[in-house]
Amino acid sequence: MEEKTLTGKLYDIQGFSVQDGPGVRTTAFLKGCPLRCPWCHSPESQAFYPQLSWISMRCQGTELCESRCMKACTKNAIELGETRLDAKTQEPLQMIHVKRDLCDNCGDCAEVCYPNALFISGKDYTVDELCARLLQDRRFYKNSGGGITISGGECLYQPDFVVEVLKRMKAEGIHTAVDTTGYAKWEVVERVLPYTDLFLYDLKHMDSATHKAVVGVPNELILENAKKLAAAGAKMQIRIPVIPQFNNDEDNIRKTAEFCLELGDAVEVVQLLPYHNLGVTKYLRISDKPIAEATPPSDKQMQRLKALMEEVGLPHVTIH
Repeated sequence: MEEKTLTGKLYDIQGFSVQDGPGVRTTAFLKGCPLRCPWCHSPESQAFYPQLSWISMRCQGTELCESRCMKACTKNAIELGETRLDAKTQEPLQMIHVKRDLCDNCGDCAEVCYPNALFISGKDYTVDELCARLLQDRRFYKNSGGGITISGGECLYQPDFVVEVLKRMKAEGIHTAVDTTGYAKWEVVERVLPYTDLFLYDLKHMDSATHKAVVGVPNELILENAKKLAAAGAKMQIRIPVIPQFNNDEDNIRKTAEFCLELGDAVEVVQLLPYHNLGVTKYLRISDKPIAEATPPSDKQMQRLKALMEEVGLPHVTIH
């Protein structure tokens, strides 16, 4: 019987990344996440299957394209949409509209869309393919003290693929990081532990009921896994997305700081990540439903939260 090739589903690979661990890194973003954070800046990361995306500003209009995408769609899921003015000529352009209830994400329309306004978000890579891409940037890792980061979605929901990629990178002497929500079985976390130099670990709220009400899952497993990682000698960067009217109250920030203190020397730094609305338009690429926006916290507010965590005794708190 022929052995099946191990693959992983990714939605992006980002070179020269300086936000996902130390130094210059290349980050592989895996598709699929069990959480549904309303502020997620990469909504295309959530589904475990490929999705049709449409960027309106790339669209050249149905007349110029001769409605190629509409003709290619056998499900009649693409129709005429709104009219907008061309940014250069100010001529009216007839846009398309994807009927999401009919679209099955087959990608036939994307294949004939030459400006790449329509494209499939989600592609399968073999371990060899991804490792070859990651190794292309080896010189940047060496010169900057960087490495590779496996992120998501929630990358731990593709454990076999992640473990094999991490093994290969460690064998090449490359620094490895895993960016995770922590919401995975400990058996999975334990598998990646020997091949991971650093965990970028999200903490969203210390109250489990609030956590579940907003992001869809409770937080007990997340907190327990953080404790087990610390006990196992893992190194961690704690990441806290600061979301207005969700987790930015002083009580929650203090409790989060106290929890981080309990993790001891495992925590190298606590990073406060202020909410931004840059991902709002990305929701409309894959859905007709816009997401609610919040007002990003001010620099003064962020400095206050940082000071609160430092008052609790955390030695290394940054605003990222």
